[in-house]
Amino acid sequence: MIASSTWTSEEQAILQSLDQPWKVQQYLDDTPYTTDQQTRSPRRVMRDRCAHCAEGAIFAAAALRYHGHRPLILDLRAVDDDDHVIAVYRFHGRVGAVAKSNFSLLRFREPVYLTYRELALSYFEPYYNMLAERTLRSYSRPLDLSRYDSRQWMTTEEDLEWVGDRLNALPHYEIADAETVSNFQPVDPLLYQAGLLGSDPVGLYQPLPPEQRRKPGTNS
Repeated sequence: MIASSTWTSEEQAILQSLDQPWKVQQYLDDTPYTTDQQTRSPRRVMRDRCAHCAEGAIFAAAALRYHGHRPLILDLRAVDDDDHVIAVYRFHGRVGAVAKSNFSLLRFREPVYLTYRELALSYFEPYYNMLAERTLRSYSRPLDLSRYDSRQWMTTEEDLEWVGDRLNALPHYEIADAETVSNFQPVDPLLYQAGLLGSDPVGLYQPLPPEQRRKPGTNS
């Protein structure tokens, strides 16, 4: 448990109640999704009662840390879509995740995965854009936010945009080779509809039609 002096009594009451990963997920599910471009600290998420993907993952890392877990977040990188950030944790040697997402199927994962790759691949099927294209391409190794305690990432009033920069700088591991990717089929309509349940249309990434996209290695 992190030192109680880090948090106000009101914040401690919230964090103390989130003593299981699924409770952290429930808190995030009850927190309205925001399309703000800033990245709030966990303190500001609790105060403002809103969060987007990155803010949710950072908050979850802080909440999990309060109960003894390492504050780890992991980047899921996509093409023609938004990236996704998740908080990861271990239980009995297996890996699970807590996440905030505008897509209903990109959130919680029970700790049943042996590796971070297995965990990342569990997000592959429901990871798609508004054109029903499968968009997940790679995942990072976890980023330990405790390395940045000197920047007071849990409680600062400043924008945590730099956390995204740190994630982007990490090695990322491809989930499939180019030939496999070229044969990906569109997501079926039922899965497409399920993932969008409860989503905020304003926050949905709108990809360009394929014919308007810039081809790799070209200037047009």
